[in-house]
Amino acid sequence: MQKETITILGCGWLGLPLAKALIHEGYAVKGSTTTEDHLETLRDAGLEPFLINLDPEVTGEDITDFLHSDILIINIPPERRDDIVEYHIEQFSSLIDALGQSPVRSVLFVSSTSVYPSLNREVTEEDAVDPETLSGQALLLVEDMLMQESGFQTTVLRFGGLIGYDRVPAKYLKGMKEIVNPDQPMNFIHRDDCVQIISDIIRLQQWGEVFNACSPIHPLRQDYYSKAAELAGIPLPPFAPSAESSAYKIVNSDKLTSALHYQFLHADPASPEG
Repeated sequence: MQKETITILGCGWLGLPLAKALIHEGYAVKGSTTTEDHLETLRDAGLEPFLINLDPEVTGEDITDFLHSDILIINIPPERRDDIVEYHIEQFSSLIDALGQSPVRSVLFVSSTSVYPSLNREVTEEDAVDPETLSGQALLLVEDMLMQESGFQTTVLRFGGLIGYDRVPAKYLKGMKEIVNPDQPMNFIHRDDCVQIISDIIRLQQWGEVFNACSPIHPLRQDYYSKAAELAGIPLPPFAPSAESSAYKIVNSDKLTSALHYQFLHADPASPEG
């Protein structure tokens, strides 16, 4: 039985390894980049590459061919700009219009746990109300836009902070003057888990869902960076005084682990493998 064709909008730090994994599993994969220099990299990885931009209208090479797939994975985070809420909505309005002319029937939208306010407790998928950041506001509005479409089914995947490979704590420690909010729990997920979770959602046909995806262990910032400094053999910046009003959230991923019967490859972000 022939597997579906998958299009990935955004083949960067996460999208390209994801594409390689899906190709290895037997899917035909198309992928986009915003720079011509990256086209050859995608082609060498086995993808059918496309130069696509959302600025905010969808522009680029043969949008019709790009979206001629069974499944679309959207992996484009909000840009850093003052009008990101309005701009992101315009981007997705254009994309949804293009999807209406395509055979895509399943969409996986890579979102973020920034849609949750800091409620000083564990948060589940139902707690996405009044995000504190503009990017969180933009993501939550776009999630709703996609979920309301009847021409395709959307699954929203809310990742915690992405770590792994070149995104290691020691890299960021060197630029820190102090470690703020040392008593704050952290919500991370390793790239290997991101790739495997997306693959499992596709394999199990888990469409029309909203899932959190964070490692089940949530180290405190002081413990996370202390271990990272020790492993890297570099000085640990001082801890800033803990603010009594420092708000936090602990992202619960039980819904995902139950639906996918998933076991995290990197359960503890503070471990050397994490």
